Amino acid sequence: MTIEPINLDDKLAQFNATWTPHIIAELNGQQVKLAKLEGELTWHDHADEDELFLVLTGRLRMQMRDEQGEVVEQIIDPGEIIVIPRGLEHNPIADPGTSVLLFEPIATKHTGEKILERTVVDQPRI
Repeated sequence: MTIEPINLDDKLAQFNATWTPHIIAELNGQQVKLAKLEGELTWHDHADEDELFLVLTGRLRMQMRDEQGEVVEQIIDPGEIIVIPRGLEHNPIADPGTSVLLFEPIATKHTGEKILERTVVDQPRI
């Protein structure tokens, strides 16, 4: 077996679709994914899984609902991560040209239990 490094720029160059995570690696029941983002996804949550977002390029605004249901927003710039705890309703909004690395359990559904036109059920592996 040959273990090769994964070049993130090379992988990102293989696709243009936004909001379509591409699986690039797996380890310990987790998947590492790359995605290009632009605009707003949707409010959703993941009841049983935490998610990690590492912003590679662009800027990500993560809207979240606090305990009172009020919207709180965090801005994540390149080189920064945010971890969304399981069960927290959130809505990612991305500037044009944003790319992220996602780290999440294999069972994580793209938009949680919401099935939308943008929902990607079978995420491609590259």
